[in-house]
Amino acid sequence: MKQDWKPGTMIYPLPAIMISCGSEPSEYNIMTASWTGTICSNPPMCYISVRPERHSCSIIKKNMEFVVNLTTKNMAYATDWCGVVSGKKHNKFEEMRLTAGKSSVVQAPLIEESPLCIECRVKEVFALGSHDMFISDVVNVCADEKFINPQTGAFDMQAADLLVYSHGNYYGVGELIGHFGWSVKKEK
Repeated sequence: MKQDWKPGTMIYPLPAIMISCGSEPSEYNIMTASWTGTICSNPPMCYISVRPERHSCSIIKKNMEFVVNLTTKNMAYATDWCGVVSGKKHNKFEEMRLTAGKSSVVQAPLIEESPLCIECRVKEVFALGSHDMFISDVVNVCADEKFINPQTGAFDMQAADLLVYSHGNYYGVGELIGHFGWSVKKEK
């Protein structure tokens, strides 16, 4: 038997990402988010949703660019800290000993310690209520070579030890269960 609950955000788990933004070092900031996802593959597009009162929100609106940085178990402490401490009062790169790297296309920095960085340029901003949604074009993806499978050229999520967020808690990604199409693959 199921229970009815009031409407809420119960789509979990989600990626625990760090969004880096700013057009020059004195403006650089990092915020943690989980309200993110793919919205189109051709052209490649994603979204992030950010509370308007967050320091990063005004930086992203000003520059209309940001970088989605995937996080790992090793980055869990910094991921949480960057989500609860304001960039108005803290230099998050410096205090978490994270490296602001040069992005290939956008001016916003990428986080060198991240295994995969997704450079984004904002197309539209929608004020939705508690959050503003940034609909964005993916203009570049930067993958750490040590996590690229030499046989397939694919990004190895298991080796990267990615971090996910589920209803207030952080978890590692679990074991591989299958791959796309395995349920209908014909046996030889």
